Amino acid sequence: MSKKKGRGKGGILGVGLDNTDGHKRITRGERFVLVGGSEETHGRMTETTLKTFEELKRRDKDLDTVDRRELAEIIHKSTPR
Repeated sequence: MSKKKGRGKGGILGVGLDNTDGHKRITRGERFVLVGGSEETHGRMTETTLKTFEELKRRDKDLDTVDRRELAEIIHKSTPR
């Protein structure tokens, strides 16, 4: 068996807990899964996640090579205000 090169095991899981409208929201990507939340919260999680991966790419890093503290800073910077 061969392993895929360059693909790590790390990923991002986002969970929104403020859903009151009964909709089941799930957004999946290659290295992330976002579930739940109100429409607004799910949208914010999606935007944050996409901006986080864009910033990682800009810094030439990925989830397997970035330091946890640096990732936290990137996520914080990528979160819409």
